[in-house]
Amino acid sequence: MIGFNEIEYASFTDVGIRRSHNQDAHAVMPATDDEHWQQIGHVFLVADGMGGHAVGELAAKIAVDNIPHIFSKYAREGPMPALRRAFTDANSIIHTRGQQNREFKGLGTTGTAVVLRPEGAWVGHVGDSRAYRIRGGVIEQLTFDHSLLWELARRQRKNPDELTGIQSNIISRSLGSLPSVEVDVEGPHPLERGDIFLMCSDGLSGQVHDRVIGSVVAALPPAEAVRFLVHMANLQGGPDNTTVIVVRVGGEPRSEMLDSKAEVLFPPGDPDHPIVPRFALLKYYLGKLPWAPLLAFLLLTVGILMGILATVLAAVQHGAYLYAFIVAGLALLSGIVLLMVQNFRETRKLNNEPEERPLQVYRQTPCPLDAAIYEKLLQSATALEANIKEKLWQYDVKAYQDLAKQAAQHHQQHHYRDAFRQQCRAMLVLMEAVHAYRGKNEDFKPLW
Repeated sequence: MIGFNEIEYASFTDVGIRRSHNQDAHAVMPATDDEHWQQIGHVFLVADGMGGHAVGELAAKIAVDNIPHIFSKYAREGPMPALRRAFTDANSIIHTRGQQNREFKGLGTTGTAVVLRPEGAWVGHVGDSRAYRIRGGVIEQLTFDHSLLWELARRQRKNPDELTGIQSNIISRSLGSLPSVEVDVEGPHPLERGDIFLMCSDGLSGQVHDRVIGSVVAALPPAEAVRFLVHMANLQGGPDNTTVIVVRVGGEPRSEMLDSKAEVLFPPGDPDHPIVPRFALLKYYLGKLPWAPLLAFLLLTVGILMGILATVLAAVQHGAYLYAFIVAGLALLSGIVLLMVQNFRETRKLNNEPEERPLQVYRQTPCPLDAAIYEKLLQSATALEANIKEKLWQYDVKAYQDLAKQAAQHHQQHHYRDAFRQQCRAMLVLMEAVHAYRGKNEDFKPLW
């Protein structure tokens, strides 16, 4: 079992290139000891405010100030009802605040929370901020975008990127816009050592492809990964505020050799089943039958029929009526006892065991750390360095060259994971320089 102190996390937020105010907010509330870990867990939350800049900031702040603490207050009732209560209460607070002042018209925010507990990860979600899990060289989107684009894509079972003429920022659900809100709560997603969870506002997901996100967080520690991704979003144009939280569970992530071009979107709910022997199918379906209730009703039926037979025999003064009455009584009693036992077992199961729920993965994208992703990053770093030199900006040339040299050596040895990691660090040197020099009207060409 994973302990409370085996969680490594980091967060970073930035206003972006085009915005004057940061309407994003986030909260990190880690468990402080094993008891806290068992009863509440680690709580992480990202909120992206909507409305005028002051209005959006206010809505996001109310969300991050209230959701973690309301969840903690009701966590002993179970993570699912506690998350739902936290989001609905926060929605009521934000909506009430919006009704108090005309200047607060349009007050609203997204909210995406991930709670890590011993039994797994729980996700609470409203809006188009996202939660991802990176495992085994695949990045999985655990939340559904509550947007017009994604709703239409789901109905048509298409990649949202294939739909044209629809604005991606039209939100279909948010916190605070209406008196009540429907909250997506799913879990628990079982934890494995090496799992990485990422929460972000659409400032990241709208600018950086999932494959890049998954590769970066699999290669870099959380503290470096969050800064790299935010800077990458800014280098891609930075039209929005960007907030990222990265949480790594139990050490280095594992990786697998995967087809880097494969992608699964909205996987069908009924995948093709493999061929299995008929006897195995018969055994499976027989095992699914409710044998105890069937046997109980069979005994009750026999008891009733034997009771009728005993009554008829008694009427004609046949000597066997007594035996028929005894058999009828035993059958009825056995059937009633069996039903009582079955009812007790079902009640105890409902009270003591978590309800089984299908866990949703809304998009899967392989993100292997291979030669292709390294070479793409190398091209981006070369272009960015040339841009910096052209503007005569200062950067740590030695640190950049040393890291780039190490990356090249790993590449020559076919150690692509290490090559990509060191090249990311080299790129981060350049990104930090751009971040220090950039102006609000600075234009950057997309690098990836």
